[in-house]
Amino acid sequence: MIRAVLFDLDGTFADTAADLGAALNHVLSLNNLPALSLEKIRLQASHGTVGLLGLGFGITPDDPRFAELRTEFLAHYTAHICDHTKLFTGMDELVATIEQRGLPWGIVTNKPHRFTVPLMQALGYANRAGCMVSGDTCAHAKPHPMPMLHAAKLLNIKPEYCLYLGDDKRDMEAANAANMHGIIAEYGYIDPLAALDSWHATGRVQTPLELLRFI
Repeated sequence: MIRAVLFDLDGTFADTAADLGAALNHVLSLNNLPALSLEKIRLQASHGTVGLLGLGFGITPDDPRFAELRTEFLAHYTAHICDHTKLFTGMDELVATIEQRGLPWGIVTNKPHRFTVPLMQALGYANRAGCMVSGDTCAHAKPHPMPMLHAAKLLNIKPEYCLYLGDDKRDMEAANAANMHGIIAEYGYIDPLAALDSWHATGRVQTPLELLRFI
């Protein structure tokens, strides 16, 4: 029996790619480089600043330019965190149904706290979530199980009774390590060539509302 539902944020709960992409293209413009298409950006949108700057500039965090580019990226994203971001179609109805059934729900994301809370506030769901565990809430981020276990503790629900919806392999790895039921959000930011069978998920959904068949 599922007694709580947890969501990844970017690419699962909310479609944030347009605002993340705008921040990346802003930094590319500052460096006289051409903008990237949203289609390309979506594939890296779940991988945060590291993934997006890697996509745009072909660099890793140990590159001397990374810190300055990251500062420029985050400054723009902070100022435009919810210009175009919206819930995925059906997510509002899914959350309402979960609440009607009396089940607690929350967010477990690798997004830093300073972006998670303002974004959830802008979307109107910060006060409705039973917990919001960010990438820097615990000593480890996903795919480590610590954030998942912390969320379960905050909701006062045993991990084995929690369902976790996410769109990345690390989401399923974290869910499995925490003894939770991991469901793949196929509508999210997933590479078409990803070997989803190797993610060892409990199931998959192509729309948020399909999650109800697992609850």
